[in-house]
Amino acid sequence: MNTPVNLSVVYYSATGTIAAIAQEMAEIAEKAGAEVRLRRVAELAPQSAIDSNPAWAAHAAATADVPLVTADDLVWADAVLMGSPTRFGNISSQLKQFLDTLSGPWSQGLLADKVYSGFTSTGTAHGGHESTLLALYNTFIHLGGVIVPPGYTHPDKWADGNPYGTSHCDKGGTHAVDEVTRAAARVQTERVLRFARATKALSSAA
Repeated sequence: MNTPVNLSVVYYSATGTIAAIAQEMAEIAEKAGAEVRLRRVAELAPQSAIDSNPAWAAHAAATADVPLVTADDLVWADAVLMGSPTRFGNISSQLKQFLDTLSGPWSQGLLADKVYSGFTSTGTAHGGHESTLLALYNTFIHLGGVIVPPGYTHPDKWADGNPYGTSHCDKGGTHAVDEVTRAAARVQTERVLRFARATKALSSAA
């Protein structure tokens, strides 16, 4: 099935872990023939807070040229991969603020019937991997989205250990995104594209 797919990869990242996963997913999707938009959500933290953390400040400067997401990026997409670091077991306020601006297209049904899936990172092994993704999926349900988790559908997901989505433990900023996480991102991205193609083909045939 060669149905072309539009994929938006939307993320918030403070120090770079989520950005690295998002970039990996975008590259995987492009290699698979998808049209891809890589978008970051706007930063809400004051500059003084960003400047107080060298890693945060460095990442903000390094990704300043990544376009900010708009509602049109979701309307355009057939599938959306969305990522956030965990914040007390929930998504970041930055990503939540963007989601809260979607009432217009949501009320018009423009965000329904798309494939959605999420990814996250935490500082500790039990720091909210699953709860953050489940919290994100609550929004996808309200949008009328088709949630496609990776599940344990591939050996690389058994290694990563999270059937809800790709997740990475950065151990307090000391453990960069590794091959286990990149392999899990590949499985998730390819699965999302496969279901998006099928969903789009069915919609076109209806």
